[in-house]
Amino acid sequence: MDAALQEIVDALKSAVQAEGEGYHFYMMAAASTKDPMGKEVFETLAREEQDHARYLKAQYRALLETGKPDPGAHLGKPLDLTGPSPIFSPALRGRAAEAHYEMSALSIGMQLELGAARFYRDLAGKAAAPGLKEFLTELADWETGHFEALQRQQGALRDDYFADGGFSRF
Repeated sequence: MDAALQEIVDALKSAVQAEGEGYHFYMMAAASTKDPMGKEVFETLAREEQDHARYLKAQYRALLETGKPDPGAHLGKPLDLTGPSPIFSPALRGRAAEAHYEMSALSIGMQLELGAARFYRDLAGKAAAPGLKEFLTELADWETGHFEALQRQQGALRDDYFADGGFSRF
């Protein structure tokens, strides 16, 4: 195995661990939010993190055995997180001053997803084996979609959160 492929194989081990950490974070967020829609979305994001880990493990094994990604391994369909409020119900805006946990979960989730997207995109830039760049780019795009949805949701809540909390913009 050449050094570039070995670097990717080693990185996939770290990625599986990171996906597990993402799973636990989203399950914790689901258990802590009082918003029913947020609970459902966080649980779905947690399941997607598990799917990513399974996918990465399959690719890891294939790379070790064949030096190529497994063309039979596929990610499922990502959660539809389009729209201006893709995570929480509109009712959360009515209690925005109390949404401390939800705002924190959005911020932490954004950092996790952005870090994962950058990680996969960087690995894709180093990939030379056929199909390897594509599977890493697919993961990067998926994580970028999560990041953008969390960012949109945070933006939709931010003004209400600050206004209800007695803060004003300068």
